[in-house]
Amino acid sequence: MSELVDSEEIEVLLKKLPEWEHEGKEIFRIIEFDEFMDGIDFVDGVAEIAEEDGHHPDIDIRWCTITVRLTSHEAGGLTDIDFEMAKKIDNLTD
Repeated sequence: MSELVDSEEIEVLLKKLPEWEHEGKEIFRIIEFDEFMDGIDFVDGVAEIAEEDGHHPDIDIRWCTITVRLTSHEAGGLTDIDFEMAKKIDNLTD
């Protein structure tokens, strides 16, 4: 299990992930799509990455708005794994 990232390191890591925000024990990103199915295709891509890495985000689908939340439940907060997953998710939107 990865170790928790402290609050100072969270801020440093988030500078490399400008689309992500920190709230409590998680980071999240809200992504707007032009079409509903574009959002669903994105969620499918996230699901594939999550299965490959064995690290599953919380995903909220609201029509064309997708919110992705990451935390390491077993560690009780944020770990390096969450930030690595966020980078991979960002690559899906490029």
